[in-house]
Amino acid sequence: MSSRVESGHTLVPAKTALLVMHYQTDITTLFPSVAPTLLANTRQLCDAARRAGIPVYFAKIHFSPDYPEVSPLNKNGQGIKQMGLFTDDEISHELGRQISEPVIIAHRASVFFGTDLELRLSAQGVDTLIMVGIASTGVMLSSIAYASDADFQLYTVKDCCYDPDPVVHEHLFATAFASRTHVLSLDHALSLLA
Repeated sequence: MSSRVESGHTLVPAKTALLVMHYQTDITTLFPSVAPTLLANTRQLCDAARRAGIPVYFAKIHFSPDYPEVSPLNKNGQGIKQMGLFTDDEISHELGRQISEPVIIAHRASVFFGTDLELRLSAQGVDTLIMVGIASTGVMLSSIAYASDADFQLYTVKDCCYDPDPVVHEHLFATAFASRTHVLSLDHALSLLA
């Protein structure tokens, strides 16, 4: 089974994975006005991928209680440490994670840096990623840049991504993401996975 995408591309479920990044309780509680819509959209996408036989991978940023993984040189990490986040939160339950769906633990914005994600994907023959996450300026930007350089075919679903800076969010999708990924609406992604 394969689904047609614009420009003659095909989406082959056996070679595709959905990567849901940083949909975790400490993050969604930071954005209470938009979290319900984001979670509902992303649950639809997860369920559509599951029905299509596409594996769903979850990635979360996580640290030990004393933040030994955070370098004093890492400005982003120092900010996280000061907020006291990401030591005991969970993948958002609203997404219906199945016990067989892996959770990749990352200590940096990129879900590839310092993790075994690329190895897992390679071992399963995955060369195509559908990527969604919070926030666009963090996990999305860092992870898309790496995955593009690693020669994955990439798709992003804009309705399942968020950034607290809407101007930068829109700009990234129009520039950096559009130049590296096929940007889809949720409706387009759902029709592709049907």
